[in-house]
This record gives sequence, structure tokens and C-alpha cells, in this order.
Amino acid sequence: MDRPDQTTHFGFRDVALGDKQTLVNDVFHSVASRYDLMNDLMSAGLHRVWKDLMINALNPPRSDAPFALLDVAGGTGDIAFRAAKAAGTGFRATVCDINSDMLDVGRERAMARHLDDRVSFVEGNAEALAFPDRTFDAYTIAFGIRNVPRIDLALGEAFRVLKPGSRFLCLEFSTVDVPGLDRIYDLFSFKVIPPLGRAVTGDAESYRYLVESIRKFPKPNAFAEMIRAAGFSRVSWQSFSGGIVALHSGWRL
Repeated sequence: MDRPDQTTHFGFRDVALGDKQTLVNDVFHSVASRYDLMNDLMSAGLHRVWKDLMINALNPPRSDAPFALLDVAGGTGDIAFRAAKAAGTGFRATVCDINSDMLDVGRERAMARHLDDRVSFVEGNAEALAFPDRTFDAYTIAFGIRNVPRIDLALGEAFRVLKPGSRFLCLEFSTVDVPGLDRIYDLFSFKVIPPLGRAVTGDAESYRYLVESIRKFPKPNAFAEMIRAAGFSRVSWQSFSGGIVALHSGWRL
């Protein structure tokens, strides 16, 4: 049970642990309708490449064999749609997100792509998933785990709902490791992205939080240890684009 005085970070601010989820929800309620457009603008389209690399690593079966993916914090459906396109007829995805507005966007996109029979959307909390043990063949989470107040609980839930032999994949912003690029990246993050967010969504503060939250996320070694502590084996990660993002992997054996 959380202590009344327990705090965590919300960007660069310290907040009560129990308050973070509401604050994060407010961020995504605010930006949901323009979230995918902003991803394109902020990353110059690179987020599409990173997500495709995640799907390549997932390598869903291209047959009619049943394969159940749980994509957490994936409300607008980007990862699930990519996986469905790459997979065979036995593929089904469940997108679980705590934010109803993001899920509404995802459902509309699924219908427009004629994927509503293969991709379903469920409102739920990554820290307490409403699925039975050993249900899914893979678990993905892209650019979402740093927004979870209790990351250790979310990782434990990922382990619980995966079948033995199944894979956990997490795509998340990381630590730039190229001299010079780090300064350019910081300048772009703090001086360009919040004003861009104001222009596109009418909300600069939500994007200020998002760039601050990247700096507060554990470095790859530390996050890998958290994944191991949740019970996963063969834990590894791969950095892309000079360390801007990292793809973390673990297996439930």
C-alpha cells in the first residue's frame, strides 16, 4: 500500500504518487485527437521506423495459427495495426489503455482500416490488468511505460499475463549517447516541442511534461534490471538513432 507521503516525478515536478495517474490522464485527454500528428512532427516521421523495428522484433506468425498480442498504453492502435498487417489470419490484438479518449481514436482508426474484427480496445490500468494469468503470446508497450506511476507493478503484470515462452517488448525513449547530438536533442526537446504542441494541439504544458518525463526515465541498464526483477529472462535492449530510443526485450520462460 502506498504511504500518504510517498512521491514520484511528474516531469521535473515531485507529486504525490497517488496523483500521478490523474495528471497523466489529463495530458492524454488533452492531446488525443492530434497525438499521432504530433508524433510525426516531433520525430520527423522516425517514430514510424522505430515502431516498424519493434514489429520486426515481434515477428508475429504469418500463418493461421492463433496468436494473441496485448498492446498496453497503445490507445490509438499504432502498434496493433502494424502487427496485424504483418501477421497471418490467426492474429488478434487487444489494445489496453487507461485513457478513454485515446481508445476512441483507436476504435475509429480500426474501423477505417477494416481491422475492428482483429483488434479490440479495452480500458484498463497497466498496473492491474483485468486478464487471466498466461493469456497472451506477446506483450508490447511503446512510449507508454514511462507514464506509469508504478513501473514495477506494470512489469509484474506483463509477466503474469504472458504464456510461458512468450515475449515482452518495450519501445521507449532513452539516453542520447552521441556527443553533440545530445545538445541538439535537448535544444529541440525544450525549445521546439512545447511551442509546437501549443500550435498543433493548443497545449504546450502537456508536451513540456512529455519531454521532461523522458529525462526522468531510468537509463537502459537500470530499466533492464527492473525487467529482470519482474521475472523475465534473456533480457536485452538495442538503441536506435543515437540513443534517442531503445527497444527492450525479455522472455517469460
